[in-house]
Amino acid sequence: MPAPSPADWRRPPNQNMIRRKESWPVVGETEALMPDGAWTVRLDGCVGAARTLTLDDLAALPQTERLVDIHCVTRWSKLDCRFEGVRVMDLLTAAEPAQEAVSVRFVAHSARKHDTTLTLADIQRHDPLIALRYDGAPLPDEHGGPVRIVTPGKYFYKSCKWLGRIELLSEHRLGYWESVPGYHDGADPWREERYVTGSIPPDLRERMIAQRRFGGRDLLSCVFDGEELSGLDAKGATLRNTSFIGATLKDADFSETYLVNARFVRADLSGAKLNDSDIMGVDFSRADLRGVSFAGAKLFGASFYDETAGPDSGARLDPDADLNEAQIDTLTDAQAGYVRRALGKT
Repeated sequence: MPAPSPADWRRPPNQNMIRRKESWPVVGETEALMPDGAWTVRLDGCVGAARTLTLDDLAALPQTERLVDIHCVTRWSKLDCRFEGVRVMDLLTAAEPAQEAVSVRFVAHSARKHDTTLTLADIQRHDPLIALRYDGAPLPDEHGGPVRIVTPGKYFYKSCKWLGRIELLSEHRLGYWESVPGYHDGADPWREERYVTGSIPPDLRERMIAQRRFGGRDLLSCVFDGEELSGLDAKGATLRNTSFIGATLKDADFSETYLVNARFVRADLSGAKLNDSDIMGVDFSRADLRGVSFAGAKLFGASFYDETAGPDSGARLDPDADLNEAQIDTLTDAQAGYVRRALGKT
């Protein structure tokens, strides 16, 4: 096995590396809710000097340029991303935080005003930026432009897009990503703090297994490792971070299912349907995927082999696995190369 590249030492556990400079998947919210007037960022809450800043105000402040490694919770990483903007700590210091302030809430200009929160200790430790520029140009709209938070050393859901408000809080509060999808508030990629641990009552779990029916269920971080689930009906379910390691899932129906970060390592999925499912960050290493239909599925960040273990850890694919070139092209270079070889496309 070749020696690890320098980039591999910067790869958190179970992340896939995006090596193409121009590639940056669009994940989560896709567009801002444009304000009626000029775009502003309001800084308020437990501060002595609340203020509202326009984009020109932000651009006139001292700018800091920083190389940041992006680690998405959906299992892809992009290294050496060059952002430029204003240090959050500089704005907070000027706003005179009150003694009772313990955390900072970042709120988006979006339809549901999605938000995330960092403690003041995290602000001091990770030194996030209010970013206005990426790679020498204005920050693209689809990636949070004209202004977003960039928090190094955290999964990127802690880097709120389309920043509209910074609020200092007297108590810590979970943001949208932490309280609704169940993302871990710590968001440390090196500890794999992706989701909070979920569970379901044992009697319900046994009934679901016996009936082979998960359709419409909303489950988080549940474990079905090694279970016999051939013909499972999981259509339309939400199965975030659910584990099916070594499970038998022949002819299962996962159509229109939210499977972000699910684990199918060594699972038998032969003949299964994943049509129109969201399988970002799913781990298929060593799985049997012969005859699987992926029509319309979203594959950003999915793994078909373990890059740290090499191609021998790859999923079993055949030409009947319905994967088109547009889907394959959304994978990282290494994963796309493996899939093309396994399908006989190269």
